[in-house]
Amino acid sequence: MIRADHIHKSFNGLHVLKGVSMEVGKGEVVSIAGASGAGKTTLLQIIGTLEQADSGSVHIGDTEVSALGGRQLAGFRNRHIGFVFQFHHLLPEFTAIENVCMPLFIGGMGKQDAEKKAAGLLDYLGLRDRSDHKPSQLSGGEQQRVAVARALATDPAVVLADEPSGNLDSANAHELHSLFFRLRDDFNQTFVIVTHNDDLAGMADRRMLMKDGAIGVHP
Repeated sequence: MIRADHIHKSFNGLHVLKGVSMEVGKGEVVSIAGASGAGKTTLLQIIGTLEQADSGSVHIGDTEVSALGGRQLAGFRNRHIGFVFQFHHLLPEFTAIENVCMPLFIGGMGKQDAEKKAAGLLDYLGLRDRSDHKPSQLSGGEQQRVAVARALATDPAVVLADEPSGNLDSANAHELHSLFFRLRDDFNQTFVIVTHNDDLAGMADRRMLMKDGAIGVHP
């Protein structure tokens, strides 16, 4: 589902990624761990097309996303890649269901179909009774589940999560971690998760360890 080949990236003369290669299969949950500054988030952003590598290639499915640009790249990202961040980045002036609808509206789906899809996701995530609440009316765990619903709205090929439980207490973090694996089991969803959380990293099908811009695999 994901293949990154010989990714190099530098910022202001600092070589952050040093020829990183990795593959992730469909329905696989892969964690990327490592110290701050190891290059984890940069790699995730390049896989997610939010950042461009200096050299190397990235394929998602049969598409070489590193070769796309402009509106074509934005359209691919909207349809095929879901994102979950440490801070949920929900739009505060919109309700939960409206936030989940946003990527569907961007993709051109009509209001009725988008709301039906969003409502189904919120129901699956146990948020049926919270769909008309704005983010400020939701707990931290509920806000992050809305963010997960938004990431899943377009039925993406992959979901990329950057420290998804980093802003949650232990109970909500455990619930979120369990949710990722339920989504994998129920929908064969593919996840790549950057995390400092040893429990989440250890739950993954594979744990990759980044150090000094390079990557290894731990059982």
